[in-house]
Amino acid sequence: MDQVKKETVKISFIDEIKELLKNNIRDYAMYIAMIIIFVFFGLGTDGRFLSSRNISDLINQTGYVAVLAIGMTVILIIRHIDLSVGYVAGFLGAIAAILLKNGVHVGIAIPTVMVIGILIGLYQGVLVAYIKVPAFVVTLAGMFIFRGLLSLITAGSGTIIVKDETFKAISNGYIPDIMAGNFHVLTVIIGMLGICMMIYYTLKNRSNLLKYNFHVNSKAIYATKILAFSTVIFTVVWVLAGYKGIPWTAIIVGIVLAVYNFILNKTKTGRYVYGIGGNEEAAALSGINVKKITLMSFASVSMMAALAGILYTSRLASATPTAGLGFELDAIAASYIGGVSVSGGVGRVTNTIIGALVIMSLTNGMNLMGINVSYQYVVKGIIFIIAVAFDIRTRKA
Repeated sequence: MDQVKKETVKISFIDEIKELLKNNIRDYAMYIAMIIIFVFFGLGTDGRFLSSRNISDLINQTGYVAVLAIGMTVILIIRHIDLSVGYVAGFLGAIAAILLKNGVHVGIAIPTVMVIGILIGLYQGVLVAYIKVPAFVVTLAGMFIFRGLLSLITAGSGTIIVKDETFKAISNGYIPDIMAGNFHVLTVIIGMLGICMMIYYTLKNRSNLLKYNFHVNSKAIYATKILAFSTVIFTVVWVLAGYKGIPWTAIIVGIVLAVYNFILNKTKTGRYVYGIGGNEEAAALSGINVKKITLMSFASVSMMAALAGILYTSRLASATPTAGLGFELDAIAASYIGGVSVSGGVGRVTNTIIGALVIMSLTNGMNLMGINVSYQYVVKGIIFIIAVAFDIRTRKA
């Protein structure tokens, strides 16, 4: 142990940074890409991309993709896929709009839609886990089914308008401030609390690693990481405070992220998910109920599709026959850009959020620059293939 400490001291700060980047290149690549995207569009739009209003809009636009990508991450980790989530989201968003239009209270409509989402996931999960129909086939069929159902329930009116103000505030509202004025004080306070929590858990994690004699980076590296993340958090909350504050969408996504991150990293269920993704046969031989975990994963992603449908319908204040188109592609791309391995067994929901931001930042920035939507699809396709190729190459290295 003493010898390891002595060798660690000999390594310079710059060398340690290089080693850290080399060993964690898959995790840090997306952050580097994010910085490049923000700088590029900031310059390309004369600062409009980085304005308080646009950053706030970007968060609201990313919400439905983020929650969908979180659910998709779990499915991809266990080496399955769900192609139906886009139209499941569109269909359930329309169901929510119909319930609200018929006078159902928002407090009943939302849980009802979420439960329907879980039931859809259980139906598809049973086919995959117990009947052994390939997930690709089941969810492709689901895509057709729910696209048809969406067309049926919106056929009469075309667009279903939502007038419930509480429902519309989910994706268009902001947390109230504690003081009147043009600057959102509560947002800054929440940001400072977030920085304090980040510092506390970072130091606690380092302490736990040292306690059990695991290798840790130097104090200088930890201080640099804390400073970097603190700067990012403070900058974001300061920008948001200059507009209307933190959107409710960000709160919802934050709660979903915290729950899934805890499940995947702190519970047996999470370890089982990674175990199945790494080697399903070995996981089954070790006593893991693979069918049960697969069933739960499909129920989970459909539940997130229901939430995505609610967020999308809330943002538009309406449900349309085309809702859900391409959602599954953005969710899959966000997961892979966020570091989910194409071979399964690897992925973090925290990184998936960055992947979702990358996808939506590209869309938002190119719209501001007036780039034709046809070229936007080409650019996103190129980014997607680069992310997958990068994953394959770094795994071989």
